[in-house]
Amino acid sequence: MKLSEKIINHEIISIFPTPIYLSYLNRKLTNQELLFIDKIKLDAHKNEGNIISNDNYIINRKEFKNLKKELDLIIKDYFDKIICSANDIKPYITQSWLNYTETNQYHHKHKHANSLISGVFYINCDEKFDKIKFFKNDYNIIQPKIKEYNLWNSESWWLPVKTGNIVLFPSSLTHMVETKEGTNNRISLAFNVFIRGTLGAYEASDELKL
Repeated sequence: MKLSEKIINHEIISIFPTPIYLSYLNRKLTNQELLFIDKIKLDAHKNEGNIISNDNYIINRKEFKNLKKELDLIIKDYFDKIICSANDIKPYITQSWLNYTETNQYHHKHKHANSLISGVFYINCDEKFDKIKFFKNDYNIIQPKIKEYNLWNSESWWLPVKTGNIVLFPSSLTHMVETKEGTNNRISLAFNVFIRGTLGAYEASDELKL
């Protein structure tokens, strides 16, 4: 056996991974909710690549009362499982809006300022075509030509989505929707999350009351 053919015992350990939390709404939207979503499309404007609702606090509308409660529980689960804070903090949705993306439209590359966690609830998707694409925020000084992409050498990664999916991720993570294929009208509810409560500790001189 040549030295180059020798099997090398090894282990690859990922440290400081970026969490992408994927959940699912365990019910179908009601007719009232769906009619409201269709109605809001008439009260919307052109964004860079697609259409966005004029109301940027849409989750607070009475038609979404039950949906908001369900999203709040999922957001709390994200904080319980990923943040694991010893402080008594309460996450809450700040701004929220509806996105409408039709065939050949897209959602520009961006990230969310003044927010800790961002999320997307997918109201209408084509599982075959619809996805969200994330980008590594680090800059690679050395960039060899890649033979086979993986989680460590990729600068972008896309996640397929389907109707009912809820995706939560750090607001600092750059993301986009590429030009839409398929014939469905892709509809999603996007939102930002911040926290109330006290961070740090008085004794450590790093207390922050929010």
